[in-house]
This record gives sequence, structure tokens and C-alpha cells, in this order.
Amino acid sequence: MIPYGRQSIDDADVAAVVQVLQSDWLTQGPTLARFEQAMAAYCQAGHGVAVCNATAALHLACLAAGLGEGDWLWTSPNTFLASANCGRYCGAQVDFVDIDPRTLNLDAGKLAAKLALAERQGRLPKVVVAVAFAGQSCDLRAIAELARRYGFCLIEDAAHAVGARYAGRPTGCGEFAAMTVFSFHPVKIITTGEGGMVMTNSPELAARLKRLRSHGMTRDAVDMDEPSHGPWYYQQVELGFNYRMTDIQAALGLSQLHKLDAFVARRRQLAARYDQLLGELPLVLPAAQADAESAWHLYVVRLNLAHIALGHREVFEALRAAGIGVQLHYIPVHLQPYYRGLGFALGDFPEAERYYGEAISLPLFAAMSDAEQDQVVATLQRIIRP
Repeated sequence: MIPYGRQSIDDADVAAVVQVLQSDWLTQGPTLARFEQAMAAYCQAGHGVAVCNATAALHLACLAAGLGEGDWLWTSPNTFLASANCGRYCGAQVDFVDIDPRTLNLDAGKLAAKLALAERQGRLPKVVVAVAFAGQSCDLRAIAELARRYGFCLIEDAAHAVGARYAGRPTGCGEFAAMTVFSFHPVKIITTGEGGMVMTNSPELAARLKRLRSHGMTRDAVDMDEPSHGPWYYQQVELGFNYRMTDIQAALGLSQLHKLDAFVARRRQLAARYDQLLGELPLVLPAAQADAESAWHLYVVRLNLAHIALGHREVFEALRAAGIGVQLHYIPVHLQPYYRGLGFALGDFPEAERYYGEAISLPLFAAMSDAEQDQVVATLQRIIRP
């Protein structure tokens, strides 16, 4: 089976982890700080705050933005559940903005129209989570301008987009979004096993994120309501969580970071080969967003079912049966039973639903060989054009 995604681990990664295992610090030590600093430097951002996974990163970003009971979070229906669930964790209401059928990202034009209506209704969002689907940023310029006009906090969910660029700068630089969230899950661009990070240029947000990841606890006298009782003293000043990343994970991430540009370059090369090899098939290939350079976490095609004898599920299952580990990203979040229970229904976001009925994610990972990619293409061609 050729998987849709896979980590690339080498001897240098293993050695980095072993070095930490043989050290005095296994968690919350100097390697974690180095990883955060290195990611911030790579992204040209002021601060990086590492946590145990990207879902935790989204949750803390929302809390740091002040999201809570009575507030609204808006995001794309074409995303993983965490992009919406982070709002529910904070007690907020969640709504969605339909996608651009070309880029498959949240549609900035639809967002503008929905904001204008929400302003009249008195229910503007406090947070908008803009998802960089498949590794490509949304129209962040337009969304950031809307954030200034309507006063919401823009969080970029760039779980797919470590190593991507937008408007000539690295994703995570903070030029447009108040906070950017990365994922280091094994199928992402680089991995820490499990892990995530929030990038921000705000010292205040960074300090609160660090406090929230460690139980809402501080040892900083500035944050305490009374003088310290001694060098052992700490205070819990708000309700936080144990969302910390270990030095073991950070060591792997720091080692992987040295290979990030090479990983992204290979993914872009493979994506360009797919574009060339699949051009004559009845498929809609990925489209580029203006100003965005994708990290190519995913290569998603849409089946032109009017010109294919098989249905969507039949093509998917035939590829799996032939050893091609395709996947589908994503089932629209508003169609999940939990969100249906909140009042959402089929037909609410037609572009995301139409996309879901046609989409297949083809295998794409840095270690993928040209021969494996040729096998994917030949198998797909045989199935849809027998």
C-alpha cells in the first residue's frame, strides 16, 4: 500500500532524540526552548509556543483571544473537526463560511457578505479561524482587512502549512494573523510524533499561551496578587491545562526543522509532476491562491463524475483495493452528527458539500519516489478510463 502520507525519519532524528533521553531534561527543558526559538526564527515571528498537539494549540489560541460564553467562532466547513471544536471547548457558538470552489479555502467574499449581515444582526464573530487547506493559505490580505473592520481576532489554522509562504513571507510570520497554529503530526510536513505550536508577534499573547499550557500557573511575581513566599512559590492565576510538549518531542522537531525546506521542495516537485501527469484525465486539479506558495501537505483532485463511469465511492474503493492509500479530506464539519445536533443541515454550505462528493486525496509525502507516483497515476488512469 502506498500511503497518502508518511513521516520521514533518519539517523539524525534518532540521534537527536537519544541525546535528550540521555540528558537530565526529558520535558520542559532547554531543547523545548530551542525548538520554539528556531521555529520563530524560521517563520520570522516574535514567539513560538509549543504544545502537545495542534488541537491544544487551537484551544489555547482561542482562549488567549478571549473567546468564551456568548461569543461566536467562524471557520471553514472543509477542515478537520478541531478547527471548529476549539470554539466549543471555550463555550462559544460556532458557525461556518462556505469555501471557494477553486482553492477549497474559506471564501473571503462570502465571509465579507456574512459579516455585513451579522453586523446588522448584532452577532459578529469574536474569532475567525482561517484554515490553510492542503498547505495553501487563504486570501489573508482580504480577511485581515475584514478583521480590522469588524474587530474579530484572526487565527490562521496552518496545521497543513508548515513551510508555506504567503505574500512573500513565511506562513506564521504574523503579518496578517494574530496567531498561527502548526501541527507536527506524523503525516504533516515535519513531525514531533504528536505536537503543535502557536506563532505570534504579541509578547502578551505568548505569555498567556505559555501560562495556559501549564495549568494557568505562574512563578512571575508580576502576575501574582501578593509577594512571593519563597523560591518554591507559584500561583494559579487562571484555569489552564497540561498541554505541554516534551523535550523528547522537541528534539525530533528541531532535527526535522533542518530538513523542512528540502521536504517542501520535494512535495512541490511531486505536485508539479501530478499536474503534468494528470492533465488529460477527467479531474479538477488543485488551483493556486494568489500570493500563496503551498507547502503541499495534500494533493486533492476532484472527479469529473459526468465523464467517469464509476461513482465517487467506487473510484475510492478501487484505488484502495489496488494498493493506493487514498484518503478524503474532509467530510464537511457541519454534517457531523454533533453539529447537526446544533442545528446545521445538508444544504447549508453547498460548495463544501459539492466538493465532498467529488474529492480524493492522492498519496503525497517527501520520501515518495517518482516510480510510486507513476504507479498512483497509472492506477487512477486505469480505473477512471478503463
